[in-house]
Formats: sequence, C-alpha cells, structure tokens
Amino acid sequence: MLKDLQARFNSASLSYCDIYGLERDADWVMLKLHEEIGELTQVWNTKTGRGRDKGMGEADLHHALSDEVADALGMLLIFAHQHDLDLTSAIARKWRFDPSDLTGPASK
Repeated sequence: MLKDLQARFNSASLSYCDIYGLERDADWVMLKLHEEIGELTQVWNTKTGRGRDKGMGEADLHHALSDEVADALGMLLIFAHQHDLDLTSAIARKWRFDPSDLTGPASK
C-alpha cells in the first residue's frame, strides 16, 4: 500500500518537474520537504494566533492546513521512494502496527 503511494507521489512529482523545467535530485527533494514543512508551520502559526491571518477565516485556514499536510506527506513519501525505504516495515517496528492491515483497531 505505502510502496504504491510512494510511487504515485513520485510520478506526480516527476510530472510537476517536467512541466516547470525543474531538475529533481536528492537535494531538491530534501529541500522541498523542508519548504513544505515551513509552509505547514506558517499555516499552523496563523491558525493558532501566532501569525497574520491575511484575511483567512477558520474554514480557509483548516483547508490550508490540510493542503500543507498533504504537501509535506507527499514529499516524505517521495523521499522514501527515492531512497527505497520500506515504510511498512519501519512503521511496524516503530509504531507497532501493520499499516497494510486495514481491519485492525483504529483510534480517534
């Protein structure tokens, strides 16, 4: 499941780079990941009253937060793909559950 997601995000990123004429290498992916985490932090600071709201309401901020989490997650998955990381095994080791088992208990 995660390997497929990694490949799909990687493919989307390659298309993005082709469209905008960007050279995507290992450094670019790491730097882009940091950029996306920075953007996520900026929205979080705004949402929690630590930054200018720029005229955005609560619904807009919630939407922006979702978008930035998606961007950061995408770049993490691309990084994992680029370095052939087995996230399913790592999650099982570190988080002690199998992310491919969709029948297991879920918490709220």
